[in-house]
Amino acid sequence: MNADSPNRSLLVGLVGPCASGKTTLAVRLEMLGWRVKHIAQEHSYVKDMWKRVTNPDVLIFLDASYPVTLQRRRLDWQEADWAEQQRRLGHARQHANFYIDTDTLTIEQVTEKVVEFLQDAL
Repeated sequence: MNADSPNRSLLVGLVGPCASGKTTLAVRLEMLGWRVKHIAQEHSYVKDMWKRVTNPDVLIFLDASYPVTLQRRRLDWQEADWAEQQRRLGHARQHANFYIDTDTLTIEQVTEKVVEFLQDAL
């Protein structure tokens, strides 16, 4: 993908709770030529950190339920910790251009849905 690609014109921000698929999706989107920023909003008390730090052209919210996060990664956390991340992500969720619940989807399906959305956003 060259630097003049339409994919390069948008900065895509990814937010969501731990183990929702942000890092994996970021790698896949970058391989397809998209400019992507994984925003660690779930660890911040600043409700609009996603906007202050990155201010992406498109904000994508990846979600995952507490039980699924435990299946995906060895997280040392309780459901209350997951709920706190959800609370911290409220502003980003509210302002996201695209929301996707990743619980029942493969990474290929998530990538396909996100790319389809991004192409429509161009």
